[in-house]
Amino acid sequence: PTSYAFVKDEVLCIPTAFCSYTGEALDKKTPLLRSMSAIEEQANRVLALFGWEPQRVVPTVGAEQEYFLISEKDYAKRQDLVMCGRTLFGYAPCKGQELEEHYFGAIRPTVNEFMKELDDELWALGVPARTKHNEVAPAQHELAPIFTNANRGVDENLLTMEKMRLLASHYGLVCLLHEKPFEGINGSGKHNNWSLSASKNLFDPGESPMDNLRFLVFLTAVIQAVDDYQELLRMSVASAGNDHRLGADEAPPAIVSIFLGDELDAIVDALVDDHEYESAEKVAMDLGVDVLPNFLKDNTDRNRTSPFAFTGNKFEFRMPGSNVNLSDANMILNTAVAKSFKDFADAMEGKEGDEFETATIAYIRKTLKAHRRIIFNGNGYAEEWEREAERRGLANHRTTADALPCFVDPKSIALFEGLGVLSEAEVRSRYEVKLEKYNKLL
Repeated sequence: PTSYAFVKDEVLCIPTAFCSYTGEALDKKTPLLRSMSAIEEQANRVLALFGWEPQRVVPTVGAEQEYFLISEKDYAKRQDLVMCGRTLFGYAPCKGQELEEHYFGAIRPTVNEFMKELDDELWALGVPARTKHNEVAPAQHELAPIFTNANRGVDENLLTMEKMRLLASHYGLVCLLHEKPFEGINGSGKHNNWSLSASKNLFDPGESPMDNLRFLVFLTAVIQAVDDYQELLRMSVASAGNDHRLGADEAPPAIVSIFLGDELDAIVDALVDDHEYESAEKVAMDLGVDVLPNFLKDNTDRNRTSPFAFTGNKFEFRMPGSNVNLSDANMILNTAVAKSFKDFADAMEGKEGDEFETATIAYIRKTLKAHRRIIFNGNGYAEEWEREAERRGLANHRTTADALPCFVDPKSIALFEGLGVLSEAEVRSRYEVKLEKYNKLL
């Protein structure tokens, strides 16, 4: 019911959950739905402490989908591309990505026609495709939809990838969704924009985030979740193709960290170090042209090397590769944040008024101090960051083989079982499937 049925190729398609005869979930949809229930339940416990009535709390997702379009004739000549989705030999083109002009270049007419048909087909299926543009690499492009609930958002992204591959042939093109089809130029990712929606966006800081205690509780919960379960988040995007992308040519590194931006970073520093908060000044932008308006500089993320960034009123998880099913990443994100909410609610229930406010500020300060290591606003590509991350005790799983074992770690199984998202048998079976797929692809 939370993801609409649709007609495709004259067939009625109904989004479906699959289970075994003994009741275990066999799909990716069921655990995602369970995680959405878990975060709704625990978020309502937190909101009740702030005087909110019980209500629907929905994780929302907007998936930015990157892809390559190349000539069908050229593709047919490359057995490595046909068999593996990526080039295994060859040499750099005469004109590659040196000038980085492709992002701002005109969209080629044939590609524009493809994009138009893709939009029409997606809108007919109820997928609200919104923006389309070139990307930085030659022949690379992107499509982004309007946000929707996480379950529907994942379904719509899978439909989008299917339609991209199918429609490209109408224009003598092939759509490559491999994370790193060519060496030496940017790979393709899928930025997972994640937030929580109730009667309003629960990650909207408001005019004065320092005074918005509820926002600080929600922000702290995410920081705690990402630090506690950084290895699971890395595992959720692990694949043979993404191993080539992470940390190479405009992709985040394999080390998970959070970028907060100047304003929120200053708030965290003030809370942790117990000093006076000094707001980042609003900067007026004057372009020096009378007919153009002055406006305030946006307080958002310009650090494209960050794998997990706060971008105004949502978090952007940039590690997923272009070909991934986003169910796993969102299931883990929902579950980990639900655990943080549960910890807070367990500690605060029964407290009211001034006692609640004092205890909440103390809880936020203590939690931020414990998880401050995950916050990093610098250059994620720098070798110095690898050394600094190791000093902080952050995980650095460079390959899928390194990343997968944390899935069956007792800490992970306790998380999933404790919130009713996956049983131990369901975790172990998925681990086996991921290992088998990785081995066979290699």
